[in-house]
Amino acid sequence: MTDVDAIIDKLKSGAVIKDATVIPERDVEYLCKQARSIMIDEDNVQPVPLPVTVVGDIHGQFYDLIELFNVCGQVPDTNYVFMGDFVDRGYYSVETFLLLLALKVRYKTRITLIRGNHESRQITQVYGFYDECLRKYGSTNVWRLCTETFDYLCLAAVIGDQFLCVHGGLSPTLDTLEQIRELQRVQEPPHEGPMCDLMWSDPDDIHGWGISARGAGYVFGGDIVQQFLHANDLRKIARSHQLVMEGHKWMFDERLVTVWSAPNYCYRCGNVASALELESTFESRFQTFEAAPPKFRQVPNLTGRSPDYFL
Repeated sequence: MTDVDAIIDKLKSGAVIKDATVIPERDVEYLCKQARSIMIDEDNVQPVPLPVTVVGDIHGQFYDLIELFNVCGQVPDTNYVFMGDFVDRGYYSVETFLLLLALKVRYKTRITLIRGNHESRQITQVYGFYDECLRKYGSTNVWRLCTETFDYLCLAAVIGDQFLCVHGGLSPTLDTLEQIRELQRVQEPPHEGPMCDLMWSDPDDIHGWGISARGAGYVFGGDIVQQFLHANDLRKIARSHQLVMEGHKWMFDERLVTVWSAPNYCYRCGNVASALELESTFESRFQTFEAAPPKFRQVPNLTGRSPDYFL
């Protein structure tokens, strides 16, 4: 029988990284199987009660995820919604995703995981996660297990019937939450269409819809946000997907906020990170934090580096 508590303790202590070992493949397989059995019963738009802390991109920055828990509270004492992009770019995507997965298996109602654009087979083969799995395990089995599990992640969450959480943004083909609920999410994200848009779109200071420079999704203006909120009886949208130097950024008369949770992104951007603490429908605050101190982190000896794209 796999001891999930032992896996969580081993990961959180950093012992796996310090000892240059891995969580055994059989334990990864168990975690993925258990997580899939939990997430298949969750909605595309998972309802989440208040209070809860909302987290943006992590991107494999494992020690900064530990710092986030130290600042905002440990699971299960604090409830969390993670808005995707757990992997790629950072040094420790394997440990980051496995810790979040283990917490999901152990405390399934305390943590909600939303799919980001990097939770995909295609993207992870370019930006680091595939190579990391191959380097640490000597095969692609763990990458395959994890990417199959990506398919079961939620597409969005609604907190307290008031706050929509999504990785990227809105879609011109989705006017209602019900339309999101009707999507078939257990698949590799398509290159276009509503599921793609939820993971790739960005807000912008425009009117209506525009073409995205990312080559996927769209850009959308404040009028689109106002229409969507009104049609679905919501107050605000929280999303991630874009680096924000201050850790968070409000737009459109505070109807939409971008939350970024990877401090000193890519270990060179110099930004701070934040998480959004929602206490009640009308009470919220940001917890801002910096990268974990160097004395608490390990840097792997790697040759080569992942390619750049939109930071």
